[in-house]
This record gives sequence, C-alpha cells and structure tokens, in this order.
Amino acid sequence: MGILERSDTATKSGAVAHLRMNAPERLNALSDEMIAELQSTFDTLKDDKSIRAVVLSGAGKAFCAGHDLKQMTAARQAGDGGKAAFADLFARCAKMMVSIRALPQPVIAAPHGIATAAGCQLVASCDMAVAAEGTRFGVNGVNIGLFCSTPMVALSRNIARKQAFEMLTTGAFIDADKALALGLVNRVVPAETLEAEALALAEVVASKLGAAVKIGKEAFYNQAEMGLEEAYAYTGDVMVENMLYRDTEEGIAAFLDKRAPEWDQ
Repeated sequence: MGILERSDTATKSGAVAHLRMNAPERLNALSDEMIAELQSTFDTLKDDKSIRAVVLSGAGKAFCAGHDLKQMTAARQAGDGGKAAFADLFARCAKMMVSIRALPQPVIAAPHGIATAAGCQLVASCDMAVAAEGTRFGVNGVNIGLFCSTPMVALSRNIARKQAFEMLTTGAFIDADKALALGLVNRVVPAETLEAEALALAEVVASKLGAAVKIGKEAFYNQAEMGLEEAYAYTGDVMVENMLYRDTEEGIAAFLDKRAPEWDQ
C-alpha cells in the first residue's frame, strides 16, 4: 500500500475519487512524501473529466497531525539552519493546498481523530467537510513556539476572524460540534459512518452537471474576493456562459417537461 491510496466509485453520472492518506504511524503527517503524493494526485484529477467529486480521508486514528516535525528538525542540520528547506516546504505545501481550490471537482474532507496545524489547514482548504463525532481541530503550533501562519490563511477564510485568532494565539482545540457551529465543517456524523456519509455527499455532487459545477466552483471563489458590484457583473457573465451550454438548455427543457435530463457531460 502506498502513502496515499486512491479508489474510485462509479455513480450513474460519473465517478467519485476517494483519497485516503495512509501513514497512520505518523498520524498522516504532511511529510515531503505525503505532500508530493497529494500534489501529483491533484494534478492528475484536474484533467480527469470522469471524476465528479473527491473525498479525502485519513487512515488510522487521526486525519492529519500537520507537518512532519521530525523531517523539519532534520533540515536544521544544513548550513543555513534549514532556512532554504523550510521555505521550500511551505511553498510546496501552499501549492498543494491551492491545487484543491483549482480542481474543477468539489473536494470533501472527512476528518476524524485530530486535524491539527497543517492538518486543520487541509480541512479548511477543502470545499466541504464531513467530520466524525469526537474529532478535534486545532492550529496549535503556538504551543511549541511556531505560530501557524500558513494554516491561518485557509482557517481565516473559513471562520470568523476573532474565532480564528483565538485558536491561533491560544493553541486551544475545538471539538467537532464547535467546528460545525463556526462553519469549518458542514456536518458531524458518527465515526463508524464517516466515510459512507462523505461518499454519499460526494455522490450527490457527482450527480449534477459536471460542467455547471466546474464553472460554479471557480466563480464561487473568484467572486468572494471582489467588491459587490464587480461580483455581480462577473457572476452575470458566468451565468450567461453557463446558459449557453447545450446540457443546460436540455436541463431546463427537461424540468419544464417534467422528465429526467439527458446530459452529454
């Protein structure tokens, strides 16, 4: 078994890719190897039109414990004290996180156990999240003298700033119910049904018109960074483009005719 396992589940409209981080002995830490595998897989999925949604989970007792501190400590042996290695690590990790947003398919995190530091960042970087009851989330690097500055980017774009700042400066953990209340996760489910629930959500997404979800995901994030008037002008153009799709025309006609649409995509 590899450090990142992939299994695809066929649905009526397309497939769901299930990615499982598989380094339980290291709590699925974002080691150099794990980041590389995730990046490679995301690069492949970006051009795979048969995949309509992605689920990301972790093997063992934790989703992801953040960066691999043993590898980071070893990097200090370099002449520059690890400066170049650290810069490279954080750049590669940021690229991987941004790749999730760049994917045309929605990505659903399925955290359990703990999701800490860069592991919490990974949950926040996904488009949706289904968490197991009892999961604990934290950006707790401050507890060891390392402020979670890069995890802060994704976290502060998911939850209210004061809540994010409290987590970052106290190193305190929040439970799954608090994560749900803050908007970090979409729903909380029993641990024994976690992957099934996440896959069920992914299958609902996969049943929609892939081209519409793709254009919508891109527009969702782009408009969020615009002013109100600019966002309306931009999304209006997106809707015009979407309306001109043959499959959208068919979807509207099918709705009016009270029948199932016959989509090509």
